Amino acid sequence: MTRLRYAFYFSFACLLSCRKPYSPPAISAPNSYLVVEGVINSGSDSTIIKLSKTVNLNSKVTLNPLSGATVTVEGSQSNTWTLVGDGSGNYTSAGLSLPAGQQYRLRINTSDGGQYLSDFVAIKPNPPIDSVGYTLLPDGVQLYVNTHDPANNTHYYRWDYDETWIFHAKYQSVSWLDPATNTMQYRPSTKLVYFCFANDVSDNIILTSTTKLSSDVVYQSPLTKIPLTSEKFEAKYSILVKQYALTPEAYAFYQNLKKNTEQLGSIFDAQPSQLAGNVHSVTHAAEPVIGYVSVSNIQSKRIFLLSTILPKGTGAIYPYDCKEDTAFYKNKQGYNDVQNILINPPHPYEATTPISAPGGGIIAYKYSTPICMDCTLRGTTQTPSFWK
Repeated sequence: MTRLRYAFYFSFACLLSCRKPYSPPAISAPNSYLVVEGVINSGSDSTIIKLSKTVNLNSKVTLNPLSGATVTVEGSQSNTWTLVGDGSGNYTSAGLSLPAGQQYRLRINTSDGGQYLSDFVAIKPNPPIDSVGYTLLPDGVQLYVNTHDPANNTHYYRWDYDETWIFHAKYQSVSWLDPATNTMQYRPSTKLVYFCFANDVSDNIILTSTTKLSSDVVYQSPLTKIPLTSEKFEAKYSILVKQYALTPEAYAFYQNLKKNTEQLGSIFDAQPSQLAGNVHSVTHAAEPVIGYVSVSNIQSKRIFLLSTILPKGTGAIYPYDCKEDTAFYKNKQGYNDVQNILINPPHPYEATTPISAPGGGIIAYKYSTPICMDCTLRGTTQTPSFWK
């Protein structure tokens, strides 16, 4: 969650004036503080902890991953599990399958000598996701999640999700102009760039609590709303929802984070406040650390939706202004001297199948800009392993 990297500075920012918008000056802090994101997965799935450093609001850098650290999970009975870094701030371990009856914490030793510990936390059991569904609204598709805890012990929930969808370019390209050789190159069937897959992840904090309900049941809790004209529903769309069970303290942390990063803007919104997590610096007790480490099994559920769920008369709108034109091409040096050839065409440009051959070695092509004909500029032709 990128918002964690900025949350520290929001804690000291001013809100808008009651009469006119006010943009407070960006705070430039001399220090960069540790940000810890992730959950210690007590089950059989992987544990992924992301480490980064905060950046100032006026910085051009938005991502500041922390590599070179040593990250371990420690049990209250002195057992440990080491996570492996990938060089880009991610530290992972295969399924830990943590023994019940213990508490667990995270130990982080950075390459500059910093030492950090999270508080010992008991495993918070997480019930399965009952279902992920959708409701058609006049302006979009509302996705939601259902779950319940028959033991009536969870009460605090958080979700995030990964989205995947298939889309196509505006026009199909079967050839392209190689500016290095001034030759038209034809695409074999294995190199076509018309259909692609794209991905996105949730960027909001999604929480709910059932403490005020008579039973621990979550019914149609909103996840995200997708416009009817979104390219995500051009053909087929998939969403993988992950559910986390929270302690009251973890819920309060994420609720505060949500208020600080998503609900600022008017005098009626929540006032920014300091984020009190459960990760602390051992070497410098007064050093702020941003993050809350929970221990829970992670539940997940994936669904697929087809474009046929949309009402008749609606559909995806291509996100770029694309136009086709005709270019005349002669495959030899000096082709720009040929009469009627398109002078200074976009290079490289994507082309459709030749539409005519007037003679003299000149071939006419329909063409457009690469963004309108090459889907790999926004996605990948590699089919995900889970796709069906």
